[in-house]
Amino acid sequence: MRTVNELIKNINALKSNLHEKDFLLTWEQSREELELVLNLAESLKTMRAENIATKIFNSGLGISVFRDNSTRTRFSYASALNLLGLAQQDLDEGKSQIAHGETVRETANMISFCADAIGIRDDMYLGAGNAYMREVGAALDEGYEQGVLPQRPALVNLQCDIDHPTQSMADLAWLQEHFGSLENLKGKKIAMTWAYSPSYGKPLSVPQGIIGLMTRFGMDVTLAHPEGYDLIPDVVEVAKNNARTSGGSFRQVSSMAEAFKDADIVYPKSWAPYKVMEQRTDLLRANDHDGLKALEKQCLAQNANHKDWHCTEEMMKLTKGGDALYMHCLPADITGVSCKEGEVTEGVFEKYRIATYKEASWKPYIIAAMIMARKFSKPGPVLEQLLKEAQKRIK
Repeated sequence: MRTVNELIKNINALKSNLHEKDFLLTWEQSREELELVLNLAESLKTMRAENIATKIFNSGLGISVFRDNSTRTRFSYASALNLLGLAQQDLDEGKSQIAHGETVRETANMISFCADAIGIRDDMYLGAGNAYMREVGAALDEGYEQGVLPQRPALVNLQCDIDHPTQSMADLAWLQEHFGSLENLKGKKIAMTWAYSPSYGKPLSVPQGIIGLMTRFGMDVTLAHPEGYDLIPDVVEVAKNNARTSGGSFRQVSSMAEAFKDADIVYPKSWAPYKVMEQRTDLLRANDHDGLKALEKQCLAQNANHKDWHCTEEMMKLTKGGDALYMHCLPADITGVSCKEGEVTEGVFEKYRIATYKEASWKPYIIAAMIMARKFSKPGPVLEQLLKEAQKRIK
């Protein structure tokens, strides 16, 4: 790990407009802005390891809005808020006036009088989650400009229908740590592959986040899935354009074995087909329970045709030196452990279990870094002051 002073020097040299915009999609941010978040995250992680307090707020709230179940991201967001000195308040929409027809514009302002951050997870409805976040952001802009809000809260995408930026940025931070630097990622081959799961309806945002981000850093990205398990076409185009710009590559194949061949990194993860997610969204909005049950039955039968998309010891032997880095956003569907048949064998997962935990450990720091980058136009001096004071986190 680099020293905090080295990281602050990097932070001060990077050009960023993140203090003027929300972090909703990684491909909306410049390379320098992505590096800023990585450097901030590493600074916070290093300071905590050195027992230096990182509370940049003496008071304030971080609001959480989770429209889907979550463990890692929910607790990572709470950890990030606490790391920065903010208290958390969860917005339970079922117990709020939202259930009585309160508008997004009104809700956004009412929860933000003393809020410095709002984290939203909304990945259930294709075409709606990211749009909802932008509607909230526009309401916050208006509230701040009109003097309703004393400050503009940072809005963080904790997963939407398009991207999972806190996950993919945590993955990138782990790759930077594992391989030594961002520069060392150039030319590395990463296989983002579909894998069999005994469930359906898993969001597209993780694989889309991976192909949309890793192509920014000169990596050779392979997307693999059975026929019909497509991602959102626009995001695939983003990945292609990113690869051309960065000097990396992007290709699509229909074989897990082909994707794994000579790969440095593998990321076997199940997701629902793009067209299925569109259909599921329509059924959810119509509250069509019978239709949802029929769709689930159809999709599970379709998944069962591809049980050979399984990350096994034999499949891993195809990778570079037979020892590629295995990654997963967790929880993985582990054959014989969490399910009868799933994405990965127990042997492969156990070999890389600690590595996946280290991968996940970056998320609180990435979220905290995104909040800092939004709240401070010059976050470097803020870190310098914390370092100068060097207050012990544990007395």
